[in-house]
Amino acid sequence: MSNANAPILELTDLRKHFHLSGGRVLKAVDGLNFNVRRGETFGLVGESGCGKSTAGRTIMQLYEPTSGSIKFDGRDVSKLTKSERIKFTKEMQMVFQDPYASLNPRMTVGKIIGEGLEIHGLASGRKRTERVAELLDAVGLNEEHANRFPHEFSGGQRQRIGIARALAIEPKFIVADEPISALDVSVQAQVVNLFKKLQRERDLTYLFIAHDLAMVKHISDRIGVMYLGKLVEVADSDELNENPLHPYTQSLLSAIPLPDPEQQKSRERIILKGEIPSPLNPPSGCPFRTRCPHAMDICAKTMPEFKEIKPEHYVACHLY
Repeated sequence: MSNANAPILELTDLRKHFHLSGGRVLKAVDGLNFNVRRGETFGLVGESGCGKSTAGRTIMQLYEPTSGSIKFDGRDVSKLTKSERIKFTKEMQMVFQDPYASLNPRMTVGKIIGEGLEIHGLASGRKRTERVAELLDAVGLNEEHANRFPHEFSGGQRQRIGIARALAIEPKFIVADEPISALDVSVQAQVVNLFKKLQRERDLTYLFIAHDLAMVKHISDRIGVMYLGKLVEVADSDELNENPLHPYTQSLLSAIPLPDPEQQKSRERIILKGEIPSPLNPPSGCPFRTRCPHAMDICAKTMPEFKEIKPEHYVACHLY
């Protein structure tokens, strides 16, 4: 493996704004700065509407960034030509949230998985059929499944097909956008374990997007917590779990049930007051201040700087 600590992905002040009718601007992603190191899983977590899926789609070039840079493997990929983009998609693939909506219902599973092989000229004919069978096996399905259609599978099986499709062209990096949220709880752990197994076998790097911090904690090496288009905290997974600094991270962690009933009983749950503000009309200063139990005067006036408080532990909060 090449230098394990070298970032494969670096985001610098990435923004994605949507211009709506009446001159309104929705700032879905508003100045993201983080990197993902080669071979790791970086978890991006936050409530619905915080901009995490938009961030994933912007990194994948499904949305054009409004400003900022996306460096992948040392080159800026935020302004690619059409031919460069095809080359880039060979290196970075996406697994979508809804496995049913992201698979073409008119195509057999073999065609869905083999499509990328044809587009990139990697395999055709018999070689393609063999490669599809290999990929189905890698995700825990069998080669007979290649002749069936997506509607003939369960949700968990469909997500495995989505993973096989992403793996077909042997990418280095996978953006997994809420890949387990549409699945039954009993199936979620199986799919997460499959992600971990494939990462070990294929030297993959993941950006794993989810709203369930308990699951993200289980799969991620480092975690970034998003709120209203901004990162509020980034730290190593264990460090974030044991020593959350941002009041928002503390409240998310307090909602995860503990396995020990005694500990669970004595633990104080942090309930946030109020609703998430609209990204069309975010509060002044710190976006979290309207729900924060520690809000001070400065929070309304100044946006807190995102800074390193401890080695490798970053937070944007006026308390520090």
